[in-house]
Amino acid sequence: MLELFLKGGPIMWPILILSIITLSIVIERALFLFSEKKNRNHETVLNIFRLVEHKQPDEAIRIGSGSKDTVARVLTSGLEHRNTSYSDAMLESASTELDRYNRGLVALDTAVTLGPLLGLLGTVIGMIRAFGIVGGSDLATQQNVITGGIAESLIAVTFGLGVAIVAIIPLNYLNARLEKARRKMESAMTRMELLLHKYPEI
Repeated sequence: MLELFLKGGPIMWPILILSIITLSIVIERALFLFSEKKNRNHETVLNIFRLVEHKQPDEAIRIGSGSKDTVARVLTSGLEHRNTSYSDAMLESASTELDRYNRGLVALDTAVTLGPLLGLLGTVIGMIRAFGIVGGSDLATQQNVITGGIAESLIAVTFGLGVAIVAIIPLNYLNARLEKARRKMESAMTRMELLLHKYPEI
């Protein structure tokens, strides 16, 4: 593998750095999603709604404040500002929570685009090198040089495409999880707003 890597030419080093960054982000995001799944507590969210319906917002805040569930934290933020601007408070809290889901997605999206482009650059460099040396060589040497240049360019493209493939699958999955989290928060926020409109005295 090392020999193959070195044959790819100097462009392989940026591709290597990009692949390390991509893999690091994928691992970090996997740990984040595992942690979020572990912290998810639908029962706490239901208890918050139940307490608000029973006109016990302070108890609902107490339960929500101690929860690690993202939806529960958003609802708690709204309840804490129920006498001022609960809607804006929930939107701000939801934006903060979604930023946690969005972290690293830009880098993965960049890797999807940049990987093949670096591979293509490696192709161009390999071909320029091959045809630049051809000049005064005999036919056998010319064939060897051109073949070597093409092989170098194909290695770079292969590695660049590999980085893009590794990045695009988790990128799409993470975007889907982001959208799912957004829908859950919007649904819970709408329900909380309806309850606070229904019971303005709390």
